[in-house]
Amino acid sequence: QVQLVESGGGLVQPGGSLRLSCAASGRAFSSYAMGWFRQAPGKEREFAAAISWTGGSTSNADSVKGRFTISRDNAKNKVLLQMNSLKPEDTAVYYCNGPVVAGRSGDYWGQGTQVTVSS
Repeated sequence: QVQLVESGGGLVQPGGSLRLSCAASGRAFSSYAMGWFRQAPGKEREFAAAISWTGGSTSNADSVKGRFTISRDNAKNKVLLQMNSLKPEDTAVYYCNGPVVAGRSGDYWGQGTQVTVSS
């Protein structure tokens, strides 16, 4: 069992930055590839970024490449998402998830954190 709790969302102007944090509990966390997914109003949940269990490999959706960076600290049981150059279309609820396999979500979800990009 893994419990996930996201934090760090909020309101930011276009071009701004936010850093999301996912705190995980459960022994299996450090052996899981983890990811961030997002769901905008009226749209399906979509993949944003993922990171291998070692942190040595990452992947990003085309829509966030060059702007979002995923990282993890297994000693602190955390997964981070640094979001730069934010756009209004990044507005969504962001969810931490694992284990992620080939970009597909796993069984464990956090409650989500709202990110709103607006002037």
